[in-house]
Amino acid sequence: MALIHCHFFSQVLGLMSTMNVILPDIGPDSPERARAPGRRRFPTLYLLHGLSDDHTVWQRRTALERYVEGMNLAVVMPAANRSFYADMRSGPRYWTYISQEVPAVARHYFPLSAKPQDNYVAGLSMGGYGAFKLALTYPGRYAAAASLSGVMDLVRLARDDEAAGLDEIHQIFGNADTLANSPSDLFDLARRMVRRDKPQPSLYQWCGTEDFLYADNVRFHHHTQALGLTVNYEEGPGGHDWLCWDAQIQRVLAWLPQKGKI
Repeated sequence: MALIHCHFFSQVLGLMSTMNVILPDIGPDSPERARAPGRRRFPTLYLLHGLSDDHTVWQRRTALERYVEGMNLAVVMPAANRSFYADMRSGPRYWTYISQEVPAVARHYFPLSAKPQDNYVAGLSMGGYGAFKLALTYPGRYAAAASLSGVMDLVRLARDDEAAGLDEIHQIFGNADTLANSPSDLFDLARRMVRRDKPQPSLYQWCGTEDFLYADNVRFHHHTQALGLTVNYEEGPGGHDWLCWDAQIQRVLAWLPQKGKI
């Protein structure tokens, strides 16, 4: 495998940005080896970080490189700061960055497939929210999405922050009433997706039963059940920590509907 630390200028953000990229080896019997270098296009997992993390955290806190060994899979890990992957009310346009610019830049520099069946997105906490927001907003772009301990009910979180006199969510999205039923509300995005006559990505949702976001995850799961949306929902003992996420990312990788393993 190759690990690449990519620094590039983001036209959307107007600043230098970073992402770490893992590219798979090409096995001696792989059909990829027979192709011309310019035609190799790897299936890709976009792996998103949480609120207090960055593009390095999945490699520092898990054995991700070892876990993807033997998979014909590239992993793209972009930095998005404390943005909630949003076009911020008072700040840069991180939603445009993560949904448009990052895939375009990654495919420009690296041999990554643009086919929907070859693209997946996953993340933890804030990144779990971002992963489901991408998949529910653009269901035709991704074959699968996974949320680990995700921020599923952003409206509830915004209301709690407002009650506590905190301003971060407000600075990103505006007030909770504006956020409800908006394109940043996962509950509303799920409703909209089931009404569309388009293929729906496979969805995987996990949360620990001792996690402070557990009740929100259960509520979102019940919401998707009521909509008739198929979600592979799992829960188990654990809190909001890397002991859980290290175990769960291995389950996500095994779950991905990926065909071409080396």
